[in-house]
Amino acid sequence: MKYADLHAHTSESDGTLTPEQLVKEALKRCLSAVAIVDHDTVSALPLALKAAEGTALEVIPGIELSTQYENQEVHILGYFLDHQDKGLLDELKPVRENRIRRVHEMIKNLKILGIELKPQTVFDIAGSGTVGRMHIARALVKDGWVGSTAEAFRKYIGDRSPAYVLGFRFSPEKAIKIIRDSGGVAVLAHPYILRNDEWIGEFAASGLQGLEAYYPEHSQSQVNYYLDLAKKLNLVVTGGSDFHGSAKPDIKLGAVKIPLELVEKLRNAKR
Repeated sequence: MKYADLHAHTSESDGTLTPEQLVKEALKRCLSAVAIVDHDTVSALPLALKAAEGTALEVIPGIELSTQYENQEVHILGYFLDHQDKGLLDELKPVRENRIRRVHEMIKNLKILGIELKPQTVFDIAGSGTVGRMHIARALVKDGWVGSTAEAFRKYIGDRSPAYVLGFRFSPEKAIKIIRDSGGVAVLAHPYILRNDEWIGEFAASGLQGLEAYYPEHSQSQVNYYLDLAKKLNLVVTGGSDFHGSAKPDIKLGAVKIPLELVEKLRNAKR
């Protein structure tokens, strides 16, 4: 059988592999398709698509948009979108500035907790990529405040941790519209984090087309639940590893993968 990993990040957001390195890793892992869904940016896609030319690997253009709904962070994945769409690129321009402001606010919260972290340390780790919490976590590890990025999220910057800041630009409904207007398929990422599964039905009513049922943090009972829910709501099913390279060393590319027949159903949702 042939498989795909539909949730991978590069150094253009909070992963550690360059787009070209990610393509090599996908080929090494014998994947037939990989979706690059960097946070709030599509800058990796031209590089990855070029690197995959002439290989057996399909790079699926994607994105992961950060949104907020009833004071909770919600991520909407977009697949098979036009990464050169002007409307999409215009919507993404202010997001970078918003993310920079959010980093400064979380660093202020960390200072209140007694942790001195220089903003430049975070931005140096992010490089040219969109800056986010993973870069703060890596900076905390670098400066010796925590032993791992997982500890950083658990103690300080996770969704319910003391230094966390919400403050995203888009609602899920807006993100769904942005993705669909650029020709993409809108999918809810890692639904296990939601406080209320009834929201999924609300998102579906707003145009959501898919549900990420297969995910590293989902137990088998959760996978079964989301498969059943996707069927009830007429949503396509996706899945992936949420690969970040060495930023999440325990998660390998292809650790969670789906058969290509599900990719075809996702492609059909676009049509």
